[in-house]
Amino acid sequence: MHEQQVIERTAPVIARHRQRLFIPGPTDVAPEVLAAQTAPMIGHRSDEFEALFAKCEEQLRTLFYTNARVYIVAASGTGLQEAAIRNLVARRVMCFVNGAFSQRWADVALGCDKEVVRVDIPWNTAVKPEQVTEALDKALAEGPVEAITVVHNETSTGVMSPIREIAAAVRNVSPETLVLIDAVSSFSGTRIETDAWGLDVVLTSSQKALAVPPGLALCAVSDRALAKAETVKGRGWYFDFVRLEKALKKSTTPATPAISLMRSLSVQLDRIFAEGLDTRFARHARLAERTQRWAIANGFELMAEEGYRSHTLTTVTNTRGISVKHLNAYLARHDMEISNGYGDYKDKAFRIAHMGEVQEEDLDRLFAAIESYLAGQN
Repeated sequence: MHEQQVIERTAPVIARHRQRLFIPGPTDVAPEVLAAQTAPMIGHRSDEFEALFAKCEEQLRTLFYTNARVYIVAASGTGLQEAAIRNLVARRVMCFVNGAFSQRWADVALGCDKEVVRVDIPWNTAVKPEQVTEALDKALAEGPVEAITVVHNETSTGVMSPIREIAAAVRNVSPETLVLIDAVSSFSGTRIETDAWGLDVVLTSSQKALAVPPGLALCAVSDRALAKAETVKGRGWYFDFVRLEKALKKSTTPATPAISLMRSLSVQLDRIFAEGLDTRFARHARLAERTQRWAIANGFELMAEEGYRSHTLTTVTNTRGISVKHLNAYLARHDMEISNGYGDYKDKAFRIAHMGEVQEEDLDRLFAAIESYLAGQN
């Protein structure tokens, strides 16, 4: 990997900012990252843009822990869920569903007219390698499974699944099956070693732990996944990996890129490498542990099963029966916000995101405010 080279070349001075949003995206963006969008516009076929693109793609390969490639497109993460299906599945895909966003990926696959082998896992629990082994064994009796889809970090429940072990299980049972990972809310908040772990697609978006404004989607794609895409018909045009690859070799994109967002991404990547990847990952893990301890100490329970809890977001069971709406109204007066429970978990849980640029002192402010609200409810 070329991490040290990137850090030495781009290390900036990191400015602190006051965290307002403790929601699972969009996250707060540092002032200098926001300001980067206001630079004068340049042509998207210019040498200046190609240099910007090449710099970001090189740094992203380091952050994805891949020597292959990273595609950068103007879209949300859901766009790349569809891209992965359209490029890599001609007929049959297995979708593991243990939350709202893995449910979405299964729906995307159905919308692309693929044969979906859906494997339902109880919500609030992780996808386990033994479940993958069992499901694949059963499905293979009826024909090949071209790919599996797994959401690494379910923001609906706060569960983080063991994708390294899942990929190993797939290789043991069906080595030709591709491993497709949604890391939208975990990427850059925890280590994901794309190449070493045998992951074929790892996709994410800009507005979560990366702490860049919404609008960019990014994915690492393995060599064997690209080779598979070349054999699949009906890949579409905008998200066609083969077309993206041709453009990537020229440090550009087939269609007009989001130039201003690319500038923000560039500044933020510099900040991430200045912090240091190990330091950044450790900070996210530390904040997660602290949030979990705080929730239990204040009479709440944790929704995600022990041992598989997210490093970037904690889902707290609302065992005290507080009004999450009223709590957020109180927090708004202190310039802060958390998230209600997702879907059926609305009011039954609340979610505290500790991703992106959140620091210890930000949690100090948040927890003090919530404790003040709780004291007023007694």
